[in-house]
Amino acid sequence: MHSYYPTAGDTIKYFKYSGNKWTGPFNLFNGYIAPALSITGDTMYFQNNSVPYQTLFSVRNGTGWSNPQRILYNLNSAHYFQETNNGNYYVSSISSPSIGGSDWCKLFINGADTTAISLGLPLNSGTEDLDLFVTKDESFMIVTKYTGNTTKLYISYHKNNGNWTNPKNLGPVINFGLGAWGPYVSSDNKYLFYTAGTNPNYSDTYIRWIRVDSLIDSLKHTNFVPYLKNQIPNLIDTAGHFFNYTFPDSTFIDDDGNNTLTYSVTLSNGGALPSWLNFNPGTRTFTGTPTTLGSINLKVIAIDTANTMAYCIFNLNVVDHTFIRESNGQIINEYKLFQNYPNPFNPGTVISYSLINNNHVSIKLYDVLGKEITTLVNSFQKRGMYDINLDMNNLNLASGIYFYNINVRESNTNNVYKETKVMNYIK
Repeated sequence: MHSYYPTAGDTIKYFKYSGNKWTGPFNLFNGYIAPALSITGDTMYFQNNSVPYQTLFSVRNGTGWSNPQRILYNLNSAHYFQETNNGNYYVSSISSPSIGGSDWCKLFINGADTTAISLGLPLNSGTEDLDLFVTKDESFMIVTKYTGNTTKLYISYHKNNGNWTNPKNLGPVINFGLGAWGPYVSSDNKYLFYTAGTNPNYSDTYIRWIRVDSLIDSLKHTNFVPYLKNQIPNLIDTAGHFFNYTFPDSTFIDDDGNNTLTYSVTLSNGGALPSWLNFNPGTRTFTGTPTTLGSINLKVIAIDTANTMAYCIFNLNVVDHTFIRESNGQIINEYKLFQNYPNPFNPGTVISYSLINNNHVSIKLYDVLGKEITTLVNSFQKRGMYDINLDMNNLNLASGIYFYNINVRESNTNNVYKETKVMNYIK
C-alpha cells in the first residue's frame, strides 16, 4: 500500500496478489497518506494530509478496517509512524534540538506524554527529512533524501551502539527517475515497494516493486563515506602565548572504523597555514605561538582508505593579552554553562563551564518533572574552564530529556549566577 505527495485527493489504496499477479488498486481510506502496519499486521498507522499533520490508526475488523482514530495528541507534524519488534517507535517530526525542518526521530512515550528525539547525524540533513521505513527487526531503514531537485532512496544500517550509519544511495536501478519516495519493505525484508516517475508533472508516476535482499546485504559491505559528527568549536588564542588544541577522535566518524581516517589541514580557501601554526595529523593536534592578531578560518579534512572525505571549517581568533586565558586555549571573560557534548548522547557526555573568579559552584541534574537526580559539583573552585564527564550508566536512568543547572555564588559580593541547559539521553 502506498500514497503520493499530499493533495486534496489523497487516498490510501491496496492491491491483492493472487494467481501470480496483482489486482487493484482498491480504495481504503480517503484523505490520508503514509500507511504503515503494526508488528502483527492488524493495526494500520497513517496521517492526515493537512497541516498540522496528525497520526491516526485503524484496526482490522474481519475483512475491513475500523474508523480512523487519532493518537499522539501532543505531537503535531508527525509523518510515517513506524513500530518495531523491539517496542520502539520512529517518526518524522520536529524535534528539539533538530538538524533540519523535520528530522527522523525515535519516539519516547510516557503515558500521554510523547517526545520526539532526533536520530541526529549522519542520518538527518538540513532539509525536510520526511519519508522513511524502518524494518521490524530494526536492522536497516530506507529514507527519502533530497538530491538537488529530486528525491532519492537511501539505506542506513543500525549499528551495535544504537546509532545509524551514513546513508547510501540505493543506486540507479531504483533511483532512475526525477523522484522516488514512500518506501515500504515486505516483512521478510526481500521486496521494496515505492513510488517513482520520470516526468516533472508526475504523469508516469507509478508504484514500483523490486527484490532488494541481495542489494541490501551487498551495500552493507561496501565503503561508507566518513562524515562530520561534531563541529570543532571556534577557538580564541592570545598573541605571544603557546597555543595547543587537539580535536577529539569523535569529530569525524567513519562507519568502517575511525582507524581508516587520515587528516590534513589548510585554510578554508585551500591556502597554506600561517608559519607559526603546526598540525600533527597523527595526534590531531594544533600547536604554535601566534605572532599576529586576527582571525583565520581553518579547514580540517578527513580522508578514508577509499579516498572519500569529509571536512570541518572553524575559526581561530588571535587576540591580545588583555583577556583572561587558560592553558587549554579558551578565553574566560564570563560565567558560562555550555551545552553538553555530544547531545543527544549514549551513555557519556561532557558538561563544560567557565568561572571568571574563585567561587562556590553547584551543578545538579534534574528529570523533566524537576526532581533532583544527583549533584555533579558542590565545591569552591578557582577561576578557569572545567569539564564534567557524565556517564548515565552509573545513574541507571531511562532514555529521555534531562536538565542540568549551575549555581555560582561570588564570595566577595554574594551575587549568584544561574543557568540551565537541556540534554537528551538516548539508550
